[in-house]
Amino acid sequence: MSYELPDLNPRYEYDVGELDEAALGSDPTSGLRLWLAEAGERDPLDFNVMVLATVDPDGRPAARTVLLRGVDDSGNLRFFSNTQSRKGLAISANPQVSLLFAWGAAHRQLHVEGICVVATAEVSDRYWASRPRDSQLASCASPQSSVIPGRRWLADRVAELEEEVAGTEVPRPDNSVMFEVRPVRFEFWQGRPHRLHDRIEFTKTADGSWTRSRLAP
Repeated sequence: MSYELPDLNPRYEYDVGELDEAALGSDPTSGLRLWLAEAGERDPLDFNVMVLATVDPDGRPAARTVLLRGVDDSGNLRFFSNTQSRKGLAISANPQVSLLFAWGAAHRQLHVEGICVVATAEVSDRYWASRPRDSQLASCASPQSSVIPGRRWLADRVAELEEEVAGTEVPRPDNSVMFEVRPVRFEFWQGRPHRLHDRIEFTKTADGSWTRSRLAP
C-alpha cells in the first residue's frame, strides 16, 4: 500500500532571484564568500551549517551536519571535529568528501567536492583557544561516536575533568583538530521559475586554475 504526503509536498516557484555569473568571478572562492555573506544577512544563526558526506573503508556513505569554521586564503573550507569519530576515521581511510550548503530562503544550494586533510596544529590550537571553556571540557570528555553507558556517565566525566583542570587552561586533545577541505569542484545552484534552475560548475585543473561551465538543470 502506497502512502502519499500531499500536504508535505507543496508546489511553488523558485523566484527569489537569478544567478549572476559575473558576480561569481573566475575563482569560485569569491562566489563562496559572496554567498556566505548574503546567507549570513538572511540567517545569522544557521548560514554556516553544511552537510559533510564521507565514505568509509567498506564503501558505506554517511552524511551529517557540521559547522563551517572558516575559509582560508587558499579557499580551503574548515570544520572542527574528532579524528576518532566516525567521520574522522572515514576521512582517514578516504579523504575524498563532499559538502552541501542549503539556503532555502534564498532558493540556493552550494555543493563542494574536495580532499579533506588535518590542518596544522597552529590552526587547531588557535580555534581551540577561541572556544568557550564548557565546550572545551565537553570535547575532552566525550569519546565521540563511541557507545557510552548513559548521559549521567558523560556528565560525570565532564565534572571530573573540570576538577582536574581547575584554575588552568583546558589543553586541546590530540584528536580534536581542525579539518580542511581542499576543493576540486564547486556547483552553485540557484532555483529559478518552471524548474529551469541555474547551475554553474567550477572544476579545478591540473595547473590549479578553474574552469567554469553551465550545467542543464
